[in-house]
This record gives sequence, structure tokens and C-alpha cells, in this order.
Amino acid sequence: MEVTLALLADYANVTREGKLNVMGLFGLINAPALPWVHPQMQLVLELEAGPAEWDTQKDIEIKLLDADAKSILTVGGSIKVPSGKGGRRVRIHSIMTFGNVKFDAEGDYIFAILIGGETKKEIPLRVNYVHATPPTVKA
Repeated sequence: MEVTLALLADYANVTREGKLNVMGLFGLINAPALPWVHPQMQLVLELEAGPAEWDTQKDIEIKLLDADAKSILTVGGSIKVPSGKGGRRVRIHSIMTFGNVKFDAEGDYIFAILIGGETKKEIPLRVNYVHATPPTVKA
């Protein structure tokens, strides 16, 4: 199984026809304070599997790591690969919502996508601390 698409977005969905809609792609969070609790983000994945993997279970793990490889969060589960037709590869869309993720420091982070214990893709994420400018006082 391969990860053919992996990104962070404000919102995503899959239509009844199987179309993937994604809005607000990002790789940077400008935090007005630290620590910063980001209210919501969605991790969007497209996975592909060939005929040899049809009807098998795959363990998937998502890890958010800081620049020192310290784990911020970890989620895991399994996915059943559906059967395809005509020997063609099957595509699986997955949208995971993460709410209230706490970032303690400014810096670089990575969402690592592991399938069967092997890292298949990494999504970089940068958190910048944006100093608030004091309001202008008119005389």
C-alpha cells in the first residue's frame, strides 16, 4: 500500500461519486501565543493498493512529532483494503480531523504516516510565533 497524497487542510470531504474536495491547504501555523492550541485541522490521505493486497488488513499509525522527534500525538487503527476490478489498483480516501492540538513551542513538526510499521510519508508543518503589535493610539 502506498500513500499517493498526504496533506493538511482546514476542511475536506469525499462526495458520493468519490471525488475528494479539499479547502485551505497549509503547512504553516502563525500562532499569536505560545503554547498554542490549534482548534482544528484535517489530515487528508489517498492510499493505493494493488491486487495482491486486496481483502487484507493494514495497520495504519499517524504520529505528530516535534523537531526533536518527541511525540505530540499518536493515533492508529486498521483499514481493510477493498477488492478492485480488472486488476486495477484501488484508491482509498481517508480524512482525519484533529482538534485542539497543543503546540508548546515554535518550530518544525512532522506528521508521519506509517503503514505496517513503515514510514510511507511525512508532512512537514511549521509553527511560527507571531508577536502581536500594540494598537496604534490616535491623539
